[in-house]
Amino acid sequence: MIRLTILVSLGVETLRYLGIIAWTSEYLSPLFQLIGLPGEASLIFLTGYFVNIYGALATIGTLSLTIRELTILGIMILCAHNMLIETAVQRKTGSPVIRMVITRTAGALIGGLLLHWLMPAENIPTAPATTPATLPLQTLASEWLLSTGWLILRMLTLIVGLSFLQRLLAEFGIIRLLSKFLRPLLKIFGLPARTSFLWIVANVLGLAYGAAVMIEETEAGKVNARDVDLLNHHIGVAHSNIEDLLLFVSFGGLFWWLLLPRWLIAMLFVWERRLELQIRHKTGTRPKPCT
Repeated sequence: MIRLTILVSLGVETLRYLGIIAWTSEYLSPLFQLIGLPGEASLIFLTGYFVNIYGALATIGTLSLTIRELTILGIMILCAHNMLIETAVQRKTGSPVIRMVITRTAGALIGGLLLHWLMPAENIPTAPATTPATLPLQTLASEWLLSTGWLILRMLTLIVGLSFLQRLLAEFGIIRLLSKFLRPLLKIFGLPARTSFLWIVANVLGLAYGAAVMIEETEAGKVNARDVDLLNHHIGVAHSNIEDLLLFVSFGGLFWWLLLPRWLIAMLFVWERRLELQIRHKTGTRPKPCT
């Protein structure tokens, strides 16, 4: 994680110094302005999309975003990040790759537009303006070292604390106990009661870290393929709601704006999938195999 953060942050700062970010943002600015973001935000989103949350956060530290912009960008990255690895996990549990990519990408765009339409306008930056590239290279390098070191310290503190908490909850069986109380909420989401434990795993550990547990539960037959597929449509856009969400909050993102719209989008995706499966069952059409 540290290696990735340093490399990505250094790469972004180099691109900024060479003027490549400014050149890229000039072409992407019209698209991202539709969702209330500057063109530079495209690089952050693509980094999170193909790499992971930490890579995106490393680039955020090099830009000056308002709290509103950070929250909009945050919900997009939370919906669609680490796409290569997490899509492979979802395929392993039975959901089609192409469908999961489309679902999560659509969730990111819908989430960004939704927040842009609903959130009140403000211009309070989350950090001082980014250091201009016209400063001496030595000054830029020293400021990059300080900002990257602070970023790594914050991330490690939060992740270690959450990992410790998760192990305590699992050791004393509290996670499985909580799953019983969450079944009414899952019913609203359109998810079967049998998926409650996996829902908690995905929200606490995420898809990548919780992959082993999810695959084990699936292969053990504790949940069937249909139930897991419905769950994947939900957690694809709404998972890791402790670690990843709090990481964005620590940078200035607004907690409820990052959580509730994703739950709404996930709920709509699940109920749409349920309706689709019901129609296919009545017409005798079988779902396409995983690709």
